[in-house]
Amino acid sequence: MSIAILDHRLRFPSPRLADAEGLVAIGGDLSVPRLLLAYRSGIFPWTVDPITWWSPEPRAIFELDGFHVSRSLARVIRKGEFRPTVDRAFRRVMQYCAAPAPGRRSTWISPEFIEAYTQLHQQGHAHSLECWQGRQLVGGVYGVAVGGFFAGESMFHRVSDASKVALFHLIDHLRKQGFVLFDIQMLTPITEQLGGVAIPRAEYLRRLAEAVEKPVTF
Repeated sequence: MSIAILDHRLRFPSPRLADAEGLVAIGGDLSVPRLLLAYRSGIFPWTVDPITWWSPEPRAIFELDGFHVSRSLARVIRKGEFRPTVDRAFRRVMQYCAAPAPGRRSTWISPEFIEAYTQLHQQGHAHSLECWQGRQLVGGVYGVAVGGFFAGESMFHRVSDASKVALFHLIDHLRKQGFVLFDIQMLTPITEQLGGVAIPRAEYLRRLAEAVEKPVTF
């Protein structure tokens, strides 16, 4: 099959037309309107040179009532070692997610992504949850919200367990706000350990269509 080449027009092909690896289209831009259309369509960008757009099969999510809290993580949360905040340091969370870390020599979060998603944040569509020790930002997670849908993009930690605690508080926040779908794109060993599951793309797209119409706010 042929992969769609995007131009200046604001449109995407159906994510059901993705190739075997999930690639839907190439080209376009990272403008706020195009990013929002992508997320509403079940598509996300992954590279910038060229810009590529993806919708993998299957799709990974966190069920909002299925986050697994281990005994050790529960102890950390109870002790209150980290202070959570919302949207206090969005750009810094992205920059820290992009920074080199043990076991990660490179990242897809390029300067172009940081600029594009900061624009999304400034217009109220992208959000972060931070974890602090004193004045030090030691963990966090960020993503995109549309209606009752949240797309988790990346997380980081500079102190053990800080990213897991951030994820715990994010899921708690999403549940309280009335969100119904938390997308994590593809499973990793860590997200699977925390309760992430994979569902068929068709089911994901059905749930997405309902979620984005929910009248909730982050």
